[in-house]
Amino acid sequence: MPKTAADAGLEFPKMDKVLHASIGRLTGGVSPAALSLAYTDWIQHLIASPDKQLELVRAAVLNLMCFIGETAKGTVPPIGGDALALPPNSDKRFKDEGWKRFPFNLFAAAHLLTERWWQTATTELPGVSKRHEAVVSFVAQQMLDVVSPANFIATNPELLDETFRQGGMNLLKGALNFLEDARRIQTGEKPVGVEKFQVGRNIAVTPGKVIARNRLMELIQYAPATGTVYAEPILIVPAWIMKYYILDLSPQNSLVRYLVDKGHTVFMISWKNPDSEDRDLDFEDYYRLGVVAALDAIAAIAPGRSIHAAGYCLGGTLLATAAAALARDGDERLKTITLFAAQTDFTEAGELMLFIDDAEVSFLEDAMSERGYLDARQMAGAFQLLRSNDLIWSRMMHEYLMGEREPMFDLMAWNADTTRMPYRMHSTYLRRVFLNNELAEGHFTISGRPVSLRDIRIPIFAVSTLADHVAPWRSVYKIQALTDADVTFVLSNGGHNVGIVNPPGNPKRFHQIATHKESENYIDPDSWQKSAICHQSSWWPCWQSWLMQNSSEARVPPPRMGDEDKGFPVLCDAPGTYVLAQ
Repeated sequence: MPKTAADAGLEFPKMDKVLHASIGRLTGGVSPAALSLAYTDWIQHLIASPDKQLELVRAAVLNLMCFIGETAKGTVPPIGGDALALPPNSDKRFKDEGWKRFPFNLFAAAHLLTERWWQTATTELPGVSKRHEAVVSFVAQQMLDVVSPANFIATNPELLDETFRQGGMNLLKGALNFLEDARRIQTGEKPVGVEKFQVGRNIAVTPGKVIARNRLMELIQYAPATGTVYAEPILIVPAWIMKYYILDLSPQNSLVRYLVDKGHTVFMISWKNPDSEDRDLDFEDYYRLGVVAALDAIAAIAPGRSIHAAGYCLGGTLLATAAAALARDGDERLKTITLFAAQTDFTEAGELMLFIDDAEVSFLEDAMSERGYLDARQMAGAFQLLRSNDLIWSRMMHEYLMGEREPMFDLMAWNADTTRMPYRMHSTYLRRVFLNNELAEGHFTISGRPVSLRDIRIPIFAVSTLADHVAPWRSVYKIQALTDADVTFVLSNGGHNVGIVNPPGNPKRFHQIATHKESENYIDPDSWQKSAICHQSSWWPCWQSWLMQNSSEARVPPPRMGDEDKGFPVLCDAPGTYVLAQ
């Protein structure tokens, strides 16, 4: 007797992946099962908690009584206790002076009271898992953001004043903006204004040559700008979730140009934008064909020299993994490593954890398997939701109701130049690195053997940013507890991108910096923040000074651009070909 349907010749078509891919297109890649589990956990514990129910009833009654009484007066008392709250100055939605007028002050205050009530309802409920609590609270906030009085003409005094002033022309211009954006989304075109920024013409223009290419990356060597250079070259490993030229934008804010002008020889990895044929590229391929291949090329062009390596975001996670693997194998080519907004421990990975659990990863794996990659639009949606007031509703209000286009600038144009993620690599990253935290726990394998960050003993320079929603600074800080190295840690103002693209000369820039020696006792992040030196300037000069301190004193002639005799001929001018692929 056959034991299985397969033994009996009865094989049924597998429909899970097709179904999940179809659902993913409708939900933006979010698993309905993950959301339902969170809400089931919350509602069951709320039903079983009469104390919480009474607390919510009391809060609702007090808020309603206060609101009715103050509406009759036409005034709103100051913040305090259960009193009706004036819109706080920190809420950008209600900063216009018009929100102080009646009845708009009541619209804003009622919305803020509702937000406060739902915050109480979705948090501090005994028994609910912390992750489910965060998911329910986050989704509730997203729904409240949709109905904010700032999003509607009749309840937004700023919009009303502008509409009367222009005789409704702002609404006409906003409608035209909406139709233009809808057309561009439908046809796959980039946002309005992006055409002003062209890679290789006015962004990513630092002179250089592509001196190596494989199926995964091109290696750019930048031309020297000084007669002599520091002996140790710099290799930059960007994230494959982004185009490399965020670090070589316009000449005035290009980190690459800054380094070259200071006398450094710079190499940059430019990742290929993967397609369906690259579905089986894995994390180890990025290590072998990316970091190791780049190190091999640099070693051939500048033989006998140690190398400073820097990694940004996921590129930093890859670089830390590579540094641990190289140290494990006795490869001493790396002189130092620098991590830009890069995490190595994901136990406190911030708000992105809301989108990642076993159910969500399984759902994404099925959705990716259909095409062999994760589309950039699915990733962009998650990042926008983390800052929906700034990135969604505020933009829609200004562009579609006020009729005002935000001027395009280089960083926005780069952000619109999206990339894809190969199926197998992204699955490995989400499940093993992000969800299971195998890198920090010493279980992640390279070349079939585990790597340990403890094997990294070369100096580390780690940069984090205060407003980073992708790599929270306290998570980035964990590198100090994971390695046996001297770690110079920087906390800069700004977010995940603006805090890194941080050229000198901006008076609004500041950063804190301190070095923790391997032999010193551990300092927790809050204590570090209280004691670290603060500078009212960009962190770039501090990093360049650190690189200089960890380099040879003698300057040397610049290395050749490529080396054809050693198998690294000049293939084309920078920025190369991979960065241009859509």
